[in-house]
Amino acid sequence: MADPSLPAADQVLDCTGMSCPLPVVKTSQAIKKIEPGQVLELLATDPGVEPDMKAWSGRTGNELLGISQDSGVFHVLIRRIR
Repeated sequence: MADPSLPAADQVLDCTGMSCPLPVVKTSQAIKKIEPGQVLELLATDPGVEPDMKAWSGRTGNELLGISQDSGVFHVLIRRIR
């Protein structure tokens, strides 16, 4: 269930079934296609996505809004900052 305190995603990137580093690579590509201030939701099943996205967002300066898990799928919300 989505957290009502978090913004709705402007775009959803489905990386379920992919393992590291593909979700990070695909996120890097997808975030460039949305406008600054918009939100990307990454769907992934690789448990490594949580530490990977924390590191990636810190490195790139994009805002990690939250990570939740539902039925084995991680929902990662990232706001493009620049």
